[in-house]
Amino acid sequence: MIKIAPSILSADFAHLARDIAAISSADYVHVDVMDGLFVPNISIGIPVVKSIRPTTTLPLDVHLMIDRPVRYVEQFCDAGGDLITCHVEADTEENILAAIDKIHAKGKKAGVVLKPNTRAEAVLPFLDKCDIVLVMTVEPGFGGQKFIPTTVSRVAAIKAECNRR
Repeated sequence: MIKIAPSILSADFAHLARDIAAISSADYVHVDVMDGLFVPNISIGIPVVKSIRPTTTLPLDVHLMIDRPVRYVEQFCDAGGDLITCHVEADTEENILAAIDKIHAKGKKAGVVLKPNTRAEAVLPFLDKCDIVLVMTVEPGFGGQKFIPTTVSRVAAIKAECNRR
């Protein structure tokens, strides 16, 4: 199933409500959250998610590119995130599983994310609990990068494992 989730990272931050309204035919609003630790850039945080929540009825797809996301997943849910994804590389397996449980306990959807060079098998411990797996096709942290073609085979491998299960 194909879903369209434009990122507001490329929006005009002075006019987020306007730019979110412009994508009203999408399936989700993708919100890239970066902490300057897990990735070498800083972007949107909890207050921005909370402020954009009333501007749209679209689900907010909050992609946490942050170190140890288990510390903040509940706050992003409370701020209005509907789907929260965490990088498998951002913490221990135990803490990523705990983050997924916390997200689900808030009644939200949860998923995991892989960086382009992370092996597809890294998602296996999480698949039975995930609503989504996001495979990055560029290095997280900056826009405007070239697509990394090797990611396609990892998507296929993960899809095959999901179908097998």
